[in-house]
This record gives sequence, structure tokens and C-alpha cells, in this order.
Amino acid sequence: MNTPLWITATPPAPCAELEIGHLAGPYVAADVLARFLRADGERVLFTTGTADHTASVQAKALRAYRDPGEVADSYRSWITADWLHAGIKFDQIVHPRRDRGYARWIRQLFRELHTDGAVVLRTRPMPYCASCDRWLHGALVTGGCPHCQAAAEGGMCRTCALPNDGGALTDPSCGLCGAEAQMRRIRRPYLLLEQYREPLADYWAASELPPRLAVLCETLVEDGLPDVAVGHPGAWGVTVPVDGFEDHRIDGCFEAAAMHLFGQGFDRRPLPERIAHFGGFGHTFCHAVLLPALLLARGVKLPQDFYVNETYAAAEGPEEAWALDLLIEYGSDTLRRHVLEGRPAARRTDFRMDDLARTRRTLTETWNGWLNRLFDAVYEENDGLVPATAPGGSGWVTQLRRLQRAVDDLRDAYAPETFDPRRVVLLLDEIVLSTADFGHANAYQRRRPSAGGRHLPSLAAQLSVAAALCAWAGPVMPEGTKRLASALRIEPGHPVTADALTAPAPGTRLARLSGPVFGF
Repeated sequence: MNTPLWITATPPAPCAELEIGHLAGPYVAADVLARFLRADGERVLFTTGTADHTASVQAKALRAYRDPGEVADSYRSWITADWLHAGIKFDQIVHPRRDRGYARWIRQLFRELHTDGAVVLRTRPMPYCASCDRWLHGALVTGGCPHCQAAAEGGMCRTCALPNDGGALTDPSCGLCGAEAQMRRIRRPYLLLEQYREPLADYWAASELPPRLAVLCETLVEDGLPDVAVGHPGAWGVTVPVDGFEDHRIDGCFEAAAMHLFGQGFDRRPLPERIAHFGGFGHTFCHAVLLPALLLARGVKLPQDFYVNETYAAAEGPEEAWALDLLIEYGSDTLRRHVLEGRPAARRTDFRMDDLARTRRTLTETWNGWLNRLFDAVYEENDGLVPATAPGGSGWVTQLRRLQRAVDDLRDAYAPETFDPRRVVLLLDEIVLSTADFGHANAYQRRRPSAGGRHLPSLAAQLSVAAALCAWAGPVMPEGTKRLASALRIEPGHPVTADALTAPAPGTRLARLSGPVFGF
């Protein structure tokens, strides 16, 4: 591949800390894919940003009597801390207000779209709050979605993912003071998506869309693509570069889609052959519709794969759901493994603290329990040295055959075309459980009167599995696999292949395990 695979994740709005659902949705899963591909020798560009200019940031600032920039900076620092603690490693995180040239770049893109006729000016009704003396858009206005009737904000419904023009909301009210919104006509810039109907339809038809997203896209083709407001009157955001609209700002959804192009270096480096986008269903319009439309407007048709998640919410209440609190208490291995096991790929999933505690017990009792027994046995029976014998033991031939099949299944579950991180977790658990059983059974070898070192091949066999886990579990639990590799005196980050099933060199002195390997 001449250019790297481009992996993107939805830019979060820096108006709150990340909840557990954000990790369970796009970010950990995207990081797992990026780590797997890098270990395989593939070039990867993994990008995101923060959607600083969304109305939710402005609304948060207005309620707290703060400057929106201060709010965005404050929560961006928390969000990046969440990513850091979770072991999520981006190559580029776009900072819209700080990255050099960003404002100029997005204004130029907007100007070119307007010049080419993709963005036009239209006069239509827009909600207005007389009490606040403010035009309402995004999180500043609430009402009923005109498509699915769910409670929604202006711009985009997070339930059905379809756009609304604010004025189309039923019973719209001010998101700040709650007053009934008035409908006033105003001239604004719109992106006319219908002009890209045929190329978008072909684009979606050629993509392997998740079923719910396929329904959304085919419905848009059937009903006609909407005109989407890409600017609004206001004081927060990047100014619209059209004469007479200096008091308007570029819409946050448009910016969230275009931000990916800036992060990739759209104007400075070759485009990749393919994009893999991770995001929640409620945000898919920006990335499955707006982003391809922007590329088509610039004469580019770029294949894109979508990894869409549904809602993952705390059953006990939002006070239990903050990602950073849980990461500090449970560690990245435990939380990453847990959210992947319960990742809501096809339906809503509830997060419960007792389930997270169960994940911790699995790592403590099953994974770490087996490793502690193994390392203790090596020290007790062979002075801490890797045995100078080939892997073996009672049942090893069968176990090895199963492990070789398991690694094929792991690669299938890790691969972009068949990506299924939940299955990865289940396969890893089965590998550890079966190897722990193998270890228990062969521990009796040392008690045989004619032992004569018969137990040592089973230790070598288990060490080969431990070494393999440094590769096989690396994308899921990078922190623990680094600790394990260090204790085994091997390098982490090898590809997920059967070749990883190799014990450290005979005579290697293992490090003593001074604490938990996975989780804490």
C-alpha cells in the first residue's frame, strides 16, 4: 500500500468529559484496529479532533457565564487525558482553534464550495428566542424530530441521524431559557446535497454499510437528499467567508466532517486508498453523507468503511459513567477489555458496575492467576530460567492444534473486513482458560516418582502461549502485554500470527512478577 489506511473517529464536542459510552463506541475499537494493522506492518494514519465550535460548547459556556474558548480548552484537556489513560494513540488530533492554518483552510474550502455552486444562499425560517435575543441552532434549540418524533436538538437528530433545519422541529423552544421559539425568516448558506444524489447512491451501493446505516442512506436516496444549513448567525466559530455574511459562523456539523480532511492533510499529501470511520449512529450523517459529499465536490471519490456503534449507557446513572474515574480505578486493560466485550455494535448495551467488577475478576483470577502460577513454577522448578526443552506435556499436541486454529480466528476477528473486537475478547479468554487447564493438569508431572524433568516441557509450552499473548492480546490490552513482555524478556508488538507462539530463548531468566500483569 503506497498510502496508509486512514482511520478516523468522530470528533467529540469538548463540552463535557468522556463517558464510558464514548470509549465503548468509536475510540477503543478504532485504536484496536490501528494497533493490529501496525503490528502487521501496515501503514496507518489514525486521526480525530475536537469539535470546538459546536453549539453545545457555546450553550455550556452561556449557562456557566464563561467564554466558549475557555470551556472548549478545559474539556479538551480532560478528553485528551481520557484518551491517554485509555491507551488510545492518535497520529493527529485536530485542534480547530490552535492548529496553524486551520481557520484559513476551512474558510477556503467553504469559499470554493460557494464559488462552485455546491453551497448556495437560501432564505428560510429559523428559530429565534426573543427572551435571549438570540438565533437558535444546534444545542441552543430543542423540540421534536420531524422524522422520528424523538426529542432532538437543532441540526441533527441523534436518534434517527437525520438532519433538521431547526425550524422543522415540532414545538421548538430555547435550549437556554426554555421559552417558546419564534420562527423568523433569515438568509443562510446551504449545502445542496441533491446535486450529488447519483454519485452518493453509487458510493453507498458499493460500500459494505452496516444494515441500519444502509437503511438511512437508501431512504435518503429514495426521498431525496436534503439541503443542509452549513452556516448560522452567531459569534462562536469560524466566520463564513461570503460577502455580507460576516456575522455568520460555519456550522459545527460541516466542520466536524471537514476537520477529517485537514487532519489527513488533504491538500498536502496523497489521499489514502480507503477510509475506515468509527462513530456512533447518531453522528453518521456527518461522516457517511457530508464527508463523501465534500470529497465529491472536490472531485474525489474515496471508498469508506463504517464501523457504527449504538448507545452504551450507564444503567446506574450518569454519575457512574465518567471514563477517567473508571480508568483511574480499574486501569486501561480492564476498561478496554470490558468495553470491547460489551461494545454495542448492533443494539443498545447497558453499562453496569457489577459487570465491570466481573471483568476485573476474570483478569485477576483467570489471566493473572495462570501467569502467577506459571512464573512461580519456573522459579521453583528451574531457578527462574526458561527450560532448555521443547514445548510439550500431556495434551500439548491437541492444545497446539487448537491454538493454531485460534490464531486464524483471531486474525479474522481483528481484520478490517471482518472486524469483531467482541469476538477477539472471547477467543483470548478461551486461549487463557484452556492453557490454564493444561497447566493445572501437567502440574502433577513434577510429583511423579520418575519425574526426571517431565514437567519442564509443559512449562516451556505455557511460556510459548504467554509470549504469544504479548502479540495476540496487544491491540486489546497494550499496557498489560508490555508488562508481560518485559517479564518474559521479549519485545512486544509482534504481529498476530502463529509465529508468536514461541517461548523466550532457553536459559532466559524471567523477571519476578511484582504485581498484576493485566489490570490492577
